Amino acid sequence: MSKKEISKIKMIVFDVDGVLVPRGTKIKQTGNTTTLQTKVIAKKQIEQIKKLNKKGFLINISSGRGLYMMQEMFREVLPFTSLTYENGSATWYKGKIFQHVNSFETLHSMFSKLKKIAIKNKSVKGFEPKEFIITLHCKKRIKEIENMVKTNKVLATNWNGEAYDVEIKKDQTKAVGLRRVMKIFKLKRQNVMAIGDNYNDQELLKESGLPISADKTRVKGAFHVPLKGKFLPADILMQKILAL
Repeated sequence: MSKKEISKIKMIVFDVDGVLVPRGTKIKQTGNTTTLQTKVIAKKQIEQIKKLNKKGFLINISSGRGLYMMQEMFREVLPFTSLTYENGSATWYKGKIFQHVNSFETLHSMFSKLKKIAIKNKSVKGFEPKEFIITLHCKKRIKEIENMVKTNKVLATNWNGEAYDVEIKKDQTKAVGLRRVMKIFKLKRQNVMAIGDNYNDQELLKESGLPISADKTRVKGAFHVPLKGKFLPADILMQKILAL
């Protein structure tokens, strides 16, 4: 990557798990009690984001996680970022919420059906609290869940290795979220750099002008940074941009 290649970039979009924080979610559900571990961004990344913002870059954090969880994870950098959550469903920016999709009627009945499956299946670890999509953490893929979602032709299941995201096809993707964010900030595709490491980041990276892969086995990019090592992918990328 060279200074010329980032000369048109005005916004940097970061995926969360595997990029800004380590991969993996610890969740436990017993009856109506859900215990969920909250990861917090490291102090080093906080300072890097502040420096990038000071240099004029817009920072967007795009995740499948819910808003409350993201606000807890990134509380120290909220004044310098926008948060696009639940796979492009909505964006939070300086206290204002831009809702990109209304999925209530489509997902309401499906949640009840999936809950019945979850109660009977020991491989389901629990439901992550979400507003616009359904996320089930599981020890392994469960055909019964996939088949149930298939009964509704407008819904899709995305398995990321540790959880299912159940969402509306085409309407609830990180790419749709990015397009809405670009409209909010009046940006063009060539003004956006995006980094991601998982299957649900593929459309996000394709929608950006400069895609960065943090896991070549799951998503392609114009450039890549290593997923494993001393530094997180976001750390490496921000170091490079600030050096340029």
